[in-house]
Amino acid sequence: MAQEVIRAESFFDRHFGISARDLDAVLSKALERRADYADLYFEYRVNEAIGLEEGIVKNSSRSTANGVGVRVLAESKTGYAFTDDITIEKLELAARTAQYIAHNRDTALPAPVGAQGARHDLYPVLTPPTDVALQQKIELLQEMDRLARSLDPRIKNVFISLGSEYKIVLIAALQGWVVGDIQPLTRLNITCIAEQGGNRQMGGYGGGGRFEFSVFTRNKDHERYTRAAVRQALINLEAEEAPAGMMEVVLGPGWPGILLHEAIGHGLEADFNRKKVSAFTDRIGQKVASELCTVVDDGTIPSRRGSLNIDDEGTPTHRTVLIEKGILRGYMQDRLNAALMKMPVTGNGRRESYAHIPMPRMTNTFMLAGESAPEEIIGSVKKGLYAVAFGGGQVDITNGKFVFSASEAYLIEDGKVTRPVKGATLIGNGPDVLTRVSMVGSDLKLDEGVGTCGKDGQSVPVGVGLPMIKVDGITVGGTSAS
Repeated sequence: MAQEVIRAESFFDRHFGISARDLDAVLSKALERRADYADLYFEYRVNEAIGLEEGIVKNSSRSTANGVGVRVLAESKTGYAFTDDITIEKLELAARTAQYIAHNRDTALPAPVGAQGARHDLYPVLTPPTDVALQQKIELLQEMDRLARSLDPRIKNVFISLGSEYKIVLIAALQGWVVGDIQPLTRLNITCIAEQGGNRQMGGYGGGGRFEFSVFTRNKDHERYTRAAVRQALINLEAEEAPAGMMEVVLGPGWPGILLHEAIGHGLEADFNRKKVSAFTDRIGQKVASELCTVVDDGTIPSRRGSLNIDDEGTPTHRTVLIEKGILRGYMQDRLNAALMKMPVTGNGRRESYAHIPMPRMTNTFMLAGESAPEEIIGSVKKGLYAVAFGGGQVDITNGKFVFSASEAYLIEDGKVTRPVKGATLIGNGPDVLTRVSMVGSDLKLDEGVGTCGKDGQSVPVGVGLPMIKVDGITVGGTSAS
């Protein structure tokens, strides 16, 4: 839960042995040569991972790490240094290093426009997942393994992983404020391998969020994940080769929002637009999508994997409208880019750890629901593809071009979902695809909580979401000639 300022100050002393006077001394050192802004990012982290294969625990690990990152800003230049030796001497050395890197200027960095936003308490977890007994976690994974194998004899192997994290972050900044957050996180995944007549296919499912470990068993999510992974593997056993060519494509609700995240979301991050390398640069107020499309980034949804009480610069997270009825309304901002672009901060400054610099990143990014019934959307397609889930993909931020592989897909024939297909890839351009959206379903769904986003070598947890949508024309890559 987010901590009030005075409580966060006590956390510095309790967890890191640093007093308020020490913080002032380090920040003063960082600002000696007329820097515009400086902050300190303290982090304490516990990570735990368990992997089960063939009913046996193949790996189990637990690690702790803590450290401090020191950032100094001077106009558009950023100096950053970090240390895992939390002493006043090492912090002052990091502050001097960051200051020299920044190439300080006399002109002050302008303050970001707009208010900081309201504080949240989005994940009031009483027992962090990392505090749950190891044996209890192993028993859950073994139960999932037994269930998967009992559902169908064609299931030949099962891989299950459980990851948990407990993180304390504390941020001290130039203005003299201190803020902190305690961030739990857990994720459970299962992959099943099915085999029949020499044909081997895979199915996978999982979920997680910022909640207690008991949620998995209380809601029987572990059983639901297992049945879904087995079902997908068996469907892929029966799947035929996907057709190729330009066709109407229906994206299912939930996880297919990963395409929205990759092909459009990154292009709406502020740094790409400030540097004028995004397909959405200088287009605020312009039509960039079908009027049926409203896209938001919302870091304030309780217990979600991509949600945060505060971002990694200490700014409370926001619900930010990016595209409203087809019109581009704004970008996702961190402190630096908001100041340089003279736009409001949005609580999207994120970093992988204390060893990384913050940058604009997504939290939970999704399209709002429309008015069409899902059956109406399917019924409108004469011949097309229905993509239910995606695996890997690639995207070029500068032009929005993407390639995504579908891990579960079906043909739509004469308004009905018919045969499963495998090997389907979607090839297109994100901004162009948005203009081709002709129907948006009323069934908005967020993903189960498994998303991880990579950018400039940093990975952070995120959420995605989508209602069912129909796109009038995407190039489908497949291996069938029909």
